Amino acid sequence: MRRKEEISLTSTPLSQEQITAQHQRVARTKFLRRAFFMVIGSLLFSVGLEIFLVPNNIIDGGIVGISIILSHLLHIPLSVFLVLLNLPFLMIGYKQIGKTFAFSTLFSVVLMSIGSQLLHPIQPITIDPLLAAVFGGIILGIGVGLVIRSGGSLDGTEIVAILFSKKTPFSVGEIVMFFNLFILSSAGFVFGWDHAMYSLIAYFVASKMIDITIEGLDQSKSVWIISDEYEKIGQAITFRLGRGVTYLHGEGAFSGDNKKVIFSVITRLEEAKLKTIVDENDPNAFLAIGNIHDVKGGRFKKKDIH
Repeated sequence: MRRKEEISLTSTPLSQEQITAQHQRVARTKFLRRAFFMVIGSLLFSVGLEIFLVPNNIIDGGIVGISIILSHLLHIPLSVFLVLLNLPFLMIGYKQIGKTFAFSTLFSVVLMSIGSQLLHPIQPITIDPLLAAVFGGIILGIGVGLVIRSGGSLDGTEIVAILFSKKTPFSVGEIVMFFNLFILSSAGFVFGWDHAMYSLIAYFVASKMIDITIEGLDQSKSVWIISDEYEKIGQAITFRLGRGVTYLHGEGAFSGDNKKVIFSVITRLEEAKLKTIVDENDPNAFLAIGNIHDVKGGRFKKKDIH
């Protein structure tokens, strides 16, 4: 009888239908989360455009910058150009990158266009071009960063840059930079060179905010340490920083000596303390620190510091 009770208490494996239902719930949750941040990002982008940049004749780079210039010259609503000029690049993106990216971008661009149209009659918060460039760039960058993190885009420039990079010796970043410099320079002929320089400030601020939004304020860093005192350094990182470490086996190419390599992942705020730990235990240790855009899985969660 006891044996039967023990058997009845054991967990039964999930059926294929239950597993499928769990995967569907997870996928639905991820989809709703992505859609939510795309909506927030697109609306923030519209606020940055219509409340700060456009009323002060300041433009952004890419398709958005061209749209602002054409809207000013042809007296056609900005929202019209935001959709029309992005459509060809969405078609290219559908073929080159995938339908998920294309539909996510289309969703974000349409929301951005609607937000721009609704916010256009609202008076700007400031008429100071410098304040408009800085704060407009901040809001713009956060909006773009949220959309990119959610798998979409608000500008077709990078799609074109990816295609050109395959046929030219230039990188994607170089092509985007050249394209944007051409657009920002064009603003000097349309709005005046003072506004072109303010546009450059807005573009720089927005690009930095995009990086911060995508990577996060608490940016992660990978750490590689080669030292004969690897045990002391590894224990110090574990107990004083609360970070896990991994010992890798290495071999010197010149000497042929076997070495232990310490690998760990820390945050930007812990970098100074890590260098102190290494210097205290082995001033001659080799230390390399690099930026990481994303960390997932493993034991990256910070432990209690003793």
